[in-house]
Amino acid sequence: MVGPMVDHVAGIQEQWRRERPDLDVSPLGTIARLHRLADDLRERLVATYADFGLGEGEFDVLATLRRQGEPFELAPGEIARCTMVTSGAASKRIDRLEADGLVERRRGSDDGRRRVITLTDAGRERIDAAFAAHVENEHRLLRALDADRRVALEELLRHWSQQRGL
Repeated sequence: MVGPMVDHVAGIQEQWRRERPDLDVSPLGTIARLHRLADDLRERLVATYADFGLGEGEFDVLATLRRQGEPFELAPGEIARCTMVTSGAASKRIDRLEADGLVERRRGSDDGRRRVITLTDAGRERIDAAFAAHVENEHRLLRALDADRRVALEELLRHWSQQRGL
């Protein structure tokens, strides 16, 4: 049984060390904690998106369009690449957002032959409000870490991500 001062992951490590002393289970300390934190963070982020009637994917598409600047448009394939999903998944998200009046399909402002997805006024209002709440939520989630630890963690994660080619 895991004691009150030992977190769940440390307890699992202790059990594996006892059962498999031939293995170095130290990576579990990092990977399992990251996995648990990622699940918890995703749950808390998705709850904020839901406050604005958005799922994680819809938020991602709207945010991708919004951060492009005027005229807030991208081709469907570009949206898929930016949001790191298949074109089919992007298309489903776009369909839902279009049905809600948050995006529209039209000809590109720079090339009339090109088809693009663009934010509607309602879409821009929704993502501006949702993104402000999202950033506030992220600040709240990081309050457990002082400024120095936040900077150090970001640098560690950036380095690790770059090493992994992400």
